Amino acid sequence: MITRKRLTTGVGIALATLAAGLGTAIPAAAADEAPAAPSPKVELVLDVSGSMRTRDIDGQSRMAAAKQAFNDVLDAVPEQVQLGIRTLGADYPGEDRKVGCKDTRQLYPVGPLDRTEAKTAVATLAPTGFTPIGPALLGAADDLEGGDGSRRIVLITDGEDTCGPLDPCEVAREIAARGTHLVVDTLGLVPNAKIRQQLTCIAEATGGTYTAVQHKEELSGRVKQLVDRAAEPVVTPVATEGAESCSGAPELKPGLYTDRSEIAQHRWYRVDVLPGQELRASASVAADRAVDNDYGVLLRAVTTHGREIVRGSEAGTGRTDVISSGLRYPKPEAEDGDGDGDGKPAAETVCLQLAHSFSAPASVKRSPGLPVELTVDLVDGPDNASDVAAFGLGRGWWLLGVLVLTGLVAGLLTGWLSRWRVAVWRTN
Repeated sequence: MITRKRLTTGVGIALATLAAGLGTAIPAAAADEAPAAPSPKVELVLDVSGSMRTRDIDGQSRMAAAKQAFNDVLDAVPEQVQLGIRTLGADYPGEDRKVGCKDTRQLYPVGPLDRTEAKTAVATLAPTGFTPIGPALLGAADDLEGGDGSRRIVLITDGEDTCGPLDPCEVAREIAARGTHLVVDTLGLVPNAKIRQQLTCIAEATGGTYTAVQHKEELSGRVKQLVDRAAEPVVTPVATEGAESCSGAPELKPGLYTDRSEIAQHRWYRVDVLPGQELRASASVAADRAVDNDYGVLLRAVTTHGREIVRGSEAGTGRTDVISSGLRYPKPEAEDGDGDGDGKPAAETVCLQLAHSFSAPASVKRSPGLPVELTVDLVDGPDNASDVAAFGLGRGWWLLGVLVLTGLVAGLLTGWLSRWRVAVWRTN
């Protein structure tokens, strides 16, 4: 009995002490917490043009299927996502093309989601007018400005843009050229070749995806997937601008970078590599417009004096969206006496040259240039003699020496065997 009382008292004192400690510790811990990650932003852009009255999706009109899909999506939006809704062709019922092609507005502002309010706004929509996809994309890009989180536009439409000459594909390239890393995903409700071509071009220009959907479940499932993808943590590339020569090139640290390279243009960058480090670099060039069939990409590591260290290249023929190449350059450990005045090992400046052989008809616009994504990494160099990178196999000379030696030995053996056979023949 006494033991139980003492135990109870001890436990009570311990709990009281713990509670008091927590009372003072929690605010301190909260003050030391890292800042919250920036909220991702998504805007759903819905086509409300007159053609959305067509009843060809599971016995319902395209508009009814879209509304039901929106309700399903709004119920499932992650809490950290700031979501907005923009319409196109929802308000002007007339025939004046000039007025109808300005018919786009933000139905629900991008921000913390009030599901009931957003659903009520969607319920009021009725198929009405034109299909101004280009102006809607420009408006959505403006809606998503500000903040450091990821940005995504999800366009749902059943037809081509009817408001030329403002080409939605050119609009998408303009949005991508802003350097805000805004992705446009497109969903087509009609399996039409011309519609697919335009929506694919819009998506490819910004690194997005095109999907054809013909059922309500497909539509709601795909939009949910894209909204969830916006909430996933991603590495945001850093915009950079390569130079025409190594001397004026930007210095890159390990990371992910984006740039633009026009057809027949070379881009230069610089990376400092310390002794004992290995430079790993890769580059991708995207064909976001109509290009000719033959293509290639070249990434070279060059010294500041112009001597090539190593190169990586890739080429092919046929239609492609992205072509990539990479290289590795291991810098040997510093020897005694090498280094700067403070005794620290001196870094070597490596110049990276990026060139590509995409070509296009004269009618295709050259500006902005093709999208470029460049990855730079510096890791510990190989310390195992069996690592082929340490022997410079990537540079080719070691392999060439092995082949020459093998050919020499094979030639000597063949000659000796031939002479032996001739001697034996003469003897017999």
